[in-house]
Amino acid sequence: MIRLVNLNKSFKSQRVLKDLNLTIPSGKTTVIIGRSGGGKSVLLKHIIGLIRPNSGEIWIDDEELNQLRERDLYRIRKRFGMLFQEGALFDSMSVGENVAFPLREHQDLKQSQISEKVAEKLALVGLTGIEEKMPSELSGGMRKRVALARAIALEPDILLFDEPTTGLDPIMTASIDHLIMETQKRFQMTCVVISHDIQSVFRIAHNIAMLYDGKIIEEGTPEDFRRSANIVVQDFLQGRVNEQAH
Repeated sequence: MIRLVNLNKSFKSQRVLKDLNLTIPSGKTTVIIGRSGGGKSVLLKHIIGLIRPNSGEIWIDDEELNQLRERDLYRIRKRFGMLFQEGALFDSMSVGENVAFPLREHQDLKQSQISEKVAEKLALVGLTGIEEKMPSELSGGMRKRVALARAIALEPDILLFDEPTTGLDPIMTASIDHLIMETQKRFQMTCVVISHDIQSVFRIAHNIAMLYDGKIIEEGTPEDFRRSANIVVQDFLQGRVNEQAH
């Protein structure tokens, strides 16, 4: 589904991605882990075409993003849903209007059809009948759920999550993890998740990739990661500080 080949990205003199290679399999959940400020969000924005690399290739199926014109890039982006770190709901819109937003932007539907789809997606995330509420009236966990309902409104092939459980307590984190797994399974989506939460990672991942010093230094199943002989991987999983790795 998604292949990143020899990806390089610098911001001024800072090299963030260095000849990075990664294959993200179709219909699975791949979790990208790594230290804060290590380029994980930058990598996610490359996948959706919001950032262009200095060099390298980004393949979505058999199309290479850097070769596409803006119109074709727009078509590809419609295949994606994205859940941003803080949910990124529009505060001036009701919950219903937030979830309806991508439907109004990308589809020519009657109001009754939009309302039906909004209700259906909110029900999927366990929030029936809150269309009239404003985001400011919701808890952090509910905001994340509404953001997920909006991300799946167009039933995308690929769903990207940027730190979906940041700021949530362990019970709400487990609830969001369960929701991610259920959504992935129900729609057979390809999910790419950035996460720091190791418990979360092992709960939801089919595959894990670790980004370190601009490269993917390890990728494999959760079991592969538990058994990894790579000291940087083990230090990260155990929460240890390795002075030599700095």
